[in-house]
Formats: sequence, structure tokens, C-alpha cells
Amino acid sequence: MVFTDDQNQNITYLLELMQSVGEVYARPMFGGHGVFLDKLMFGLIADGVLYLKADAESRITFEQRHLPAFSYMKKGKAFSLGYFQAPESALEDPDEMARWAQQAYSVALKARAKKPGK
Repeated sequence: MVFTDDQNQNITYLLELMQSVGEVYARPMFGGHGVFLDKLMFGLIADGVLYLKADAESRITFEQRHLPAFSYMKKGKAFSLGYFQAPESALEDPDEMARWAQQAYSVALKARAKKPGK
């Protein structure tokens, strides 16, 4: 899917696409936007690309589809945050996007539950 040059319009479109999961919203961060539900980040938008949170189990699905992980460079080294590019087909189908977004949100919930003091 080709996005417009209007970043705000693109973010609005992606958020509307995920509303069946809940009141999804975006906040500026990482030079892009974090995607949240119930104050829990489960996605990010960077350079016009939507990435969804993955764990060891769900990352296999992303890798099988040859969807790249989000990465960035810092001091000459590449870092990854455990987010993978959403499939293009999900960007055009609200039902498919709901499944992917729900999976990413579930991963974020599991990660939060594993943190000490939670």
C-alpha cells in the first residue's frame, strides 16, 4: 500500500483500521509514533511503516512472510526492538488488521506481565 506524503493522514488511517481492537491511539516517539491501547504500546509507525510487537512465538509468522524487523542505528550499531512490519494485506483489510493488532497487543500484555513488580 502506498501512503500519501501527509504523515498525519497516514497515522489516522492506520488507527482507524485498528479501532475494532479498542480505542487505539498514537503518541510521537522514536522519531515516529508509538501505537497504544490501554496505555500499552503494541505497535510503532516509523518512516510511514507500521510495525507490530512480536515475541519468540509470533515472530515466526512475520519471518515466514519475510516481513522485516524494525531496526535503527545507534553509534554505528544496528538495534532491534522486537517489532515487525505489518503485512501489506492487513493494511487494506480491517478484519485482517484486527487479527494482527490483537496478536501484537496480546504480546505486549504478556511482556508487561513478565516485568518485575507487575
